[in-house]
Amino acid sequence: MSSNKNVVPEAREALNRFKMEAASEVGVNLKQGYNGDLTSKQAGSVGGQMVKKMIESYEKNMK
Repeated sequence: MSSNKNVVPEAREALNRFKMEAASEVGVNLKQGYNGDLTSKQAGSVGGQMVKKMIESYEKNMK
């Protein structure tokens, strides 16, 4: 069973900023709070961009 709670509650704001930045980069307009009106393609684009940036950051820090 999945949980929507962050392991570090203080990280919630940073994750929200990260999500908004990723959405902006792929041209998806997110608003604070509920975004259930997004298409699956839009939501997937935001999530994909977040993963891409996390992998890039990890690879950069490995060097």
